[in-house]
Amino acid sequence: MGGRRYNKHIDVKVDDLPWYVQEFVEKRKRKLSPATLLNYCFDYILFFNWLVNEGYWIGNKKDISLEFLETLTTQQMEDFITFLEIQQENSRSSVNRKLSSLKSLFNYLQNVAETNDLKPYIIRNVMARVDLNDIKEDQMTIADRINGKILRDDEFENFRQFVSDDYGKLNINNKKLYFFHLVNKERDTAIISLILGSGLRLSEVVGADIGDLDVKNSCIKVMRKGNKEQYVYFSEQALLDLKEYLLIRDDRYKLKNEKPLFIAAQVGPANKSRRLTPRSVEKLVEKYAKQFGKPALSVHTLRHSFATRYHQENNDVPKLRIQLGHASAQTTMIYTHLTNTELKDAVNKV
Repeated sequence: MGGRRYNKHIDVKVDDLPWYVQEFVEKRKRKLSPATLLNYCFDYILFFNWLVNEGYWIGNKKDISLEFLETLTTQQMEDFITFLEIQQENSRSSVNRKLSSLKSLFNYLQNVAETNDLKPYIIRNVMARVDLNDIKEDQMTIADRINGKILRDDEFENFRQFVSDDYGKLNINNKKLYFFHLVNKERDTAIISLILGSGLRLSEVVGADIGDLDVKNSCIKVMRKGNKEQYVYFSEQALLDLKEYLLIRDDRYKLKNEKPLFIAAQVGPANKSRRLTPRSVEKLVEKYAKQFGKPALSVHTLRHSFATRYHQENNDVPKLRIQLGHASAQTTMIYTHLTNTELKDAVNKV
């Protein structure tokens, strides 16, 4: 492809990205080869699509604001890296290249670009906190790394019990923390229990409406990637915790026919959406995980925890693939490596 054809292709790709990305690409045309810049565009499309698909940004990726970029956390970037490694099946070098593309963009926004009053476009640069991978990992190595961040065996019920009850006891002398836990413990327990009992994605949890829940058949209708509707089954424990939450939902949160399944406390204008945001769910998981003693836990690692346990107990990759909503069975195969690690440990103990 000649340089002119590359540039035409770049213009088409960048047109669907936020204005500041368009500005960055235009300014880099003098310094980077068209082929490199086109790869940058593909990397940015992948990243901004991921932000929308995960529910971090509600709306069109082209409208993602600079202010929003400043709120991105290192945990979210770790989850993006996991997405690249597992779902996209990228090699470590490919992940590094995509991270380098993002680092270049964020560096431009923080250290090069200026507003009319001579201020940088962004103050906080999350990509400055993200290190490139310095080793090449295969699926087994990735599995080993995930292995230390997930729940195992009794930890499923222990963590659920911590969210439901023990967190409140631990913070009984802190009136603010204790009060908020008292108000939200049924809701928070239902969220944790649903993820651990189904493997739902963050976007699927926050996007669920009350009408999507089928209590009789222990399943919930979710919108999977590619705008595909699917009924996903959940565990008996999740069903019990969801029922407990539904008993107090309307009165506790003073609701009037609100559709979202998981509701936030009333803040701001009366007509403002009460749906819990993706970041709110992330923060509540982080809050409980830190005091539970496993700060690496996130919504994604809770999903990994479910998938690992499911494979360990059922050894059925095709069904697990459907449960998780993976497009490719190869993506689901990572969990066979996780359970193979346990087999190795068992042999070593003989």
